[in-house]
Amino acid sequence: MKSSFSTYLFLTFFCCALSPFLVVSDPILAHSIVPNFTATNFIFVENGGAFLSSQNGTLRASLRSPLSQPKIFYFSVIHFPTNTLVWTANRHVPISNAAVLTLAVDGLTLFDKSHEPVWSTPRLAEHVTSLTLLETGNLVLVGPRNEFLWQSFDYPTDPIVVGQRFGVGKSLLSAPSDVDFSEGNYRLTLTGEDLVSEWYGQTYWKLPVEPSSVRDFKNAVSFLEMNSTGLIAHLRYDGRFMINGRDWVQDLVRPLEFCQIPFSCGKLGLCTKKSSVTNGLCTCPDGFALGNKNNSCLPANNTFSLSNGCNDHKELESAGSYYYLKLGNGVKYFANDFTEPTNRGVDLWACQDLCSKNCSCLGIFYQNSSGTCYFLENNLGSITLSDGTELASSGFIKVFHVSSPKFNATKNKKHGFPRVGFVLVLLSGFFLVMTLVVLAIMWFCETRHSRRTATVDLSRWNSSSSAELGTIISFPGLPSRFEYEELVAATKNFNDQIGSGGFGTVYKGIMPDGSVVAVKKITNLGVRGKEEFCTEIAIIGSIHHVNLVRLKGFCIQGRQRFLVYEFMNRGSLERILFGKGPVLEWQHRFKIVLGTARALAYVHSGCHQKIIHCDIKPENILLNDSFQVKVTDFGLSKLLDDKHSKLLTTLRGTRGYLAPNSIENDGIEENRQSLSSSSNVESRVLYFPSLALEMHEQKRYLELADPRLKSRVSDEDIEKIVRIALCCLHIVPTLRPTMDNVVAMLEGRVPIGEPRVEALKFLHSCGVRQS
Repeated sequence: MKSSFSTYLFLTFFCCALSPFLVVSDPILAHSIVPNFTATNFIFVENGGAFLSSQNGTLRASLRSPLSQPKIFYFSVIHFPTNTLVWTANRHVPISNAAVLTLAVDGLTLFDKSHEPVWSTPRLAEHVTSLTLLETGNLVLVGPRNEFLWQSFDYPTDPIVVGQRFGVGKSLLSAPSDVDFSEGNYRLTLTGEDLVSEWYGQTYWKLPVEPSSVRDFKNAVSFLEMNSTGLIAHLRYDGRFMINGRDWVQDLVRPLEFCQIPFSCGKLGLCTKKSSVTNGLCTCPDGFALGNKNNSCLPANNTFSLSNGCNDHKELESAGSYYYLKLGNGVKYFANDFTEPTNRGVDLWACQDLCSKNCSCLGIFYQNSSGTCYFLENNLGSITLSDGTELASSGFIKVFHVSSPKFNATKNKKHGFPRVGFVLVLLSGFFLVMTLVVLAIMWFCETRHSRRTATVDLSRWNSSSSAELGTIISFPGLPSRFEYEELVAATKNFNDQIGSGGFGTVYKGIMPDGSVVAVKKITNLGVRGKEEFCTEIAIIGSIHHVNLVRLKGFCIQGRQRFLVYEFMNRGSLERILFGKGPVLEWQHRFKIVLGTARALAYVHSGCHQKIIHCDIKPENILLNDSFQVKVTDFGLSKLLDDKHSKLLTTLRGTRGYLAPNSIENDGIEENRQSLSSSSNVESRVLYFPSLALEMHEQKRYLELADPRLKSRVSDEDIEKIVRIALCCLHIVPTLRPTMDNVVAMLEGRVPIGEPRVEALKFLHSCGVRQS
């Protein structure tokens, strides 16, 4: 028997080698076959590998291949009219076209090239008399008394069909894609109480949530079965449970909304509902960026890494060295609607501490009003914006700080900072009195982003003394302090100048580890120069966002002060817009507008302390090779507390870029921006906001476009930006949208505002035309 089977395999492989020149195909057998029977894809190649059909030909058993993967084959049952998979035997082990399926009296066995079985039916109580494919799609091994010795209905894959009983404890497992039949990450399980959809053990849909479902709470569930109106129920690769009726009409799709699917926008992706329930907008939350792996939003600050759960290092867990990055307010997580909270009536810090002590906890969602704490466990899915009907919650993801090798040893030995920051303040008076005050300050969000310590004596900032700043006060969370000699070597003695501004000159530098940086040398040592330096190291060093330039460190050398930033190799927007390089295409311009708006929305309302930038202009918007936008130069910002977030007490910034109500009209006129426009507008120099208002009133938006773009931008594209911009120029501040609303309008999540012309008429007087 073994010898004859080996001979058959040899002949099969030989014929496969000759298949381009020789095709021999057997006809499909109907209803039943008997032992000893052998099938290969080659023998039934003209039938697409199908060797057995149901009585009326609707169902077929075959050794088939997905059309897009011709070298991978599966032993399957398919619904022939729609080419829909009903059942698959070898989901885990795809086979080649040389695989052999045998039917013997002891059952079915599937062999591949190795001559070893890759799948077989279990040991049977009786000898097999036939293999039968029923009209229901059930493939059965029949015994001598016409009893079913084995049936495919007992081993469901991702669909079930009419007549198939789906028992308690059984599960449908989704495929990873529409061309890969192996097991994916979504599971539909029938429990003793519910029909439940899960993703990595986290529930995201239940049948009882359907308004039309009927449940008898007196009796336990026995099985699930479709009635005659359904044809096939299918757990799709995208996690949706779908029932198709006669004529292949969709009778049920759940979850219906795109954002209700756990991995709709990937790990930690923010899913925003659009008007269409079948689709949504995917972005990364503030402070996160799309990582190297597809469908993963990772901390934008690469000094932080997501927790790997119980796979994290034991020493990290024992030290409790975890941080919590905020995902934002008004967000929700799919699993929280289907699970009980971990704790109730606790504060945020207690919730975070509980998560830190549980290695499987990857993050938390916290409802402040009720003190409810939810753990995120197993795997991290997508998050969604709350629709406002549920209690407001905030999400936090557990991360740990990844220090460079240069600082690891020092940190482990000397700087094992606990969760409480200690501030040492030196006070001096007429007599030399030293008082040590320890203030225990719990911080979270951005002020918990870094545990490396920089030291600055702020008691001398407003002093007239020219002595070098000391090292008395410690601020947890500040960036690295570099030695002056390091910066001299990195910049080749400050030789490569790449920019300059009102408070300093910027040089390109290459650090010993090969990283490229921008070193800003503060040259103005007046009061404002000192305030700028203090503000930047104290605020920007602790704020991290994908659209904000990261402050990597600082240096103090006598009266000289330096800031070390990440390097943006395309330079400023001003250089790209008005330089001699290639024209900036519209898609890049829109990406720049959106990135800048996101940055401002974050510093206005997204971080713990509110910041007003005060000097947004092309020179302070930087770009990299992929046109990623990063806003820089927060030295003119005014840090506002909650009481003064609506009031700017000291005006600072570049004239011409300030709010319209902030300066006199003659000041605007003196510093008005000009535009030389061609196309259909006669040659003249105009104040651009005035021209934008004029073109808006006349609905002639294309005349505002850069002539170099020609036909590569539409009237609708320009109108969208102009209307949003004019709304931001209303003379009355309360009429202007917040930056959060600006971002929402740019992303299409809310309707675009309508500029109020009466609140914009002042623009015409600000910019007097010159012929």
